[in-house]
Order: sequence, then structure tokens, then C-alpha cells
Amino acid sequence: MAIDYDKIMAMKAEGHEFAYGDRETMLYALGVGFGRDPMDEKELAFVNEKGGDPEKVRTVPTMATVIAFNMPILRGAGFNFAMMLHGEQRLKLDRPLPPQARVIADGRVVGCYDKGAGKGALILTETKLRLKDSGAPLCTLGATLFARADGGFGGPSGGPEPHVLPDRKPDHVVECGTRPDQALIYRLSGDRNPLHADPEVARAAGFPRPILHGLCSYGTACRGILTALCDYDHTKIRGFNVRFSSPVFPGETIVTECWQDGNVISFRCRLKERDVVVINNGRCELAA
Repeated sequence: MAIDYDKIMAMKAEGHEFAYGDRETMLYALGVGFGRDPMDEKELAFVNEKGGDPEKVRTVPTMATVIAFNMPILRGAGFNFAMMLHGEQRLKLDRPLPPQARVIADGRVVGCYDKGAGKGALILTETKLRLKDSGAPLCTLGATLFARADGGFGGPSGGPEPHVLPDRKPDHVVECGTRPDQALIYRLSGDRNPLHADPEVARAAGFPRPILHGLCSYGTACRGILTALCDYDHTKIRGFNVRFSSPVFPGETIVTECWQDGNVISFRCRLKERDVVVINNGRCELAA
């Protein structure tokens, strides 16, 4: 079934309710690598409710990507989901994520670009989260999906332009190791795709073993910037945008190269073991 441009551009899902507590907040933090040193009190702030108070748990900003993970925006969109890749992820925070909350999510398709027959299509979605109790805006999530098998449907060409990295040596370089069981921990935050857990499924997809979730690599990059450039202050990060370029195998080391210009940190991530860029054109916005 070919993509119907008018139909896909009208797709939306509104008023969906989600809830999470301090358990989910701490599990996400563990899934992106916090708490490796149980004696590091700055790390523990993300994975332990000190004094039994869940409101004292710090939140990882990129946890926003899993709060409303199953939004049914593209149900019946008409493209081959088996050939779909997650190309980009964007995040804008209106306020720091609370450690527990009930939220309302509204999502819609905001763009669909035809790269040509045999070249695929780009589908852009946007999801806005607001707190249920007050109605206050929480964050806006944006994703670019690459439908590899669905180009040539006659839609507009083009697509979003990537953030350009500075042409100089990085100002900071941060190493974050991943564990061999990292994907098995991270998947408990919502993405149960067997590609990240079942060796047989991974081999059928052309990989020698299960790969790490792209959004886990995304969260790991955020961990690196939080720890090295924000002194673990999660309230400093207001935006976090990336372009995914290659998969990571659990156990590999993600090296984040950062360029800081005022309240904007440009970054990319490469693997220490294979020297492959896995996240590119990154842009982290800090509070002014």
C-alpha cells in the first residue's frame, strides 16, 4: 500500500493519558547508565529516593521520549513498518520533568517528504505533553521516521535541515560505557522490540547480535552531557535534538564530542571500539 499524502498529513492522536512514578523514573535512569558507582551520590540522586521521598528523585530529561511511547499517531499510515528506521529525535522541555506525574498527550503528523522511488520517505511527527492536573505544558517531542520502502508516492521533496556542527576541535569529550545487558534493562521502559533482546531476531535483521535502542544511545549522550557539562543539574537542559547514523552494540563505549557556544552545546557520538559515528548533528539547549 502506497502512502496517501493527504491521509497521512491528517493523522493525529489526541487526549491520550499516561502516568509514571518514581519507579519508572529510576528505571529509565538505570537504563541509560546512571548508578554504576553506588557510592557516587550525584549518580544516586537519579536512581534512589533519598529519605524515602519520591519527589527528591532527579529526572533525566530524555526520559520524555518514553512517557508516551505508544502514541498511536501512525496507525493505518500505509507504509511498511518493517522497513522503517528512526532517523531523528527532537525534544523541547517547557519545564523539568517531575519524578512522577499524570500527563495528557496530543500527537500529529507535521511533515511527509518523498525522497523518490527506491529512496524512501521521511515522516515527521510531533507530540505535546501536558500535566493532567494543571494543564501546564511539559514538553514537545519530535521524531523523523525514515520509511525506506515507500518513496515515489508523489509528495513534496525536501525535509528538515540538520544542525551544523562547528568546524573546530571539540571543547569537551565525554566517554560513557554501556553494559552488555544494557538493552535488556532499557527495554523495560517501554520499547520491547525483540531486535534489542532476541539474538535470532537480530540475526534475521542482519546483525550478529541484538543492538542497543537508538533512544538508549540518545539517553546515554544526555547522561554524558549532564555529568560532564551540567554538574548533574537536570534542570539545565531545555532541548535535545539528534540525528541517528549507526547502531550501537551493548557493551560498546559511546564517546560524545561537544562544542559549547553560549547556551548551545553541539555534539556527536562515536564508538571508541569501532570509530563509527552513531549520533550526529546533535544540539543541546541549556537554560539561559
